[in-house]
Order: sequence, then C-alpha cells, then structure tokens
Amino acid sequence: MVKDNKTTKLTLSLFNLEGDSDKEIKLPKDIFDNQVKPELLAQYVRVYQANQRQGNASTKTRGDVTGSTRKIYRQKGTGRARHGDIKAPIFVGGGVVGGPKPKDYSLNLSKKQKNKALKGALSLKQKKGDILGLSNDFLKIEPKTKNFVKFLKKNKLEQGRKLVVLARLESNNLSKVVRNLSDVSIADAKTINTYQVLSFNKILFLEDSIAVLEKKLTNEG
Repeated sequence: MVKDNKTTKLTLSLFNLEGDSDKEIKLPKDIFDNQVKPELLAQYVRVYQANQRQGNASTKTRGDVTGSTRKIYRQKGTGRARHGDIKAPIFVGGGVVGGPKPKDYSLNLSKKQKNKALKGALSLKQKKGDILGLSNDFLKIEPKTKNFVKFLKKNKLEQGRKLVVLARLESNNLSKVVRNLSDVSIADAKTINTYQVLSFNKILFLEDSIAVLEKKLTNEG
C-alpha cells in the first residue's frame, strides 16, 4: 500500500498556448490525495479487461450441422470402420467436439469501488507528477497539429502516451489537432475511468474538466 504523502502539492499549474505555466488551480483533496490500494486497482483492471471480451465465438456440434442423417454405408461387411451419418466430427464439414460456445465473461464492481479505484489512480499519477493542466485557451488553438507538437516538445512531453481530458467530449480545435497524433487520445471528464488513467503516461486536464470530474466523484458520484 502506498502511503499518503502529506507534502503533496494539491495545486495544478496550467500551461498556456505558448507552453508556459502562468496560472495555478486547486485540486480537490478528496480526489487527488487519496490512499492508493494496488489490490483495488488490479481488481478494476481485471474486471475491465474481462468486460471487453465479447464471448461470441461459437462452433457447431454434429447436432447443429445441416446435412443428411443417412448412414453413409452399411454397418458390416465393408472392412471399414463403422460410421453413422456424414455429420460426425471425423468427417470434413462435420460437427466440432468441445468447441467454444457463446459465454458471458462479464464481471461486476460496485459504483463505490469504481470511484475509489479512479481516485486512487488519479492520486497515484498526481504523486508521480504525471498530471498536467491546460488552460481553456487550448480549445481555441489554431487547428494545426504542429502547434500542439511544438507545445509537447517545449515541455519535453514527446515520449509516452498522453490523455487529454475535456470537460465535454465534442468537436473543437483541440480535438481536431490531436486526432492526428497516434500517442495522444481524448477523454470526457464524465466518463474517464481507472483503466484509461493507468494506461497513459501523462494525463492532461483542461481547466474546466477538473470541476466536472469533481462533480462526478463527489459523494461517490
């Protein structure tokens, strides 16, 4: 278990379009300064990945195969092994023995557990210094990918995967800019989850997205 760091700075510096940090906002202590429970994070990841499985693989047994049920040749006197119909698993086009059938792999976590896991993941990223802030001016950035790349280079953020968290997922200049970058993704503050937070190296919150996230997680949602 990772112990709380009482000296953690619960403010977030906001970068402007020039790549400079000229403003700070306060981070909610209840969200970004939580006790991190690795076992809960591991459980969340396991449940999330299990729920991505479709479980729709299916094969046909000899009873499901369409075909004649006529005995292919007489039982005795041929010198060959006895067989029933052509749908037997031994024949090409016959049924499959022990093949997969549709299955529900989904698992469940309570809403309270999900929120605790998200708070723990965000607190972990905050302690590591992997959470950054972007001013709302980024929504009005000139829609050219090179402008955002310039910002990343100036702040040495070229390496690793980045997640940009918006207050609301919609088409805007920033979303148009980053969609051309394979290592940058966009998420909605209302729907961001623990798996996303853990999967990216850096989390970039737009200024307004913090308030949306706080509302989402206040009093367990």
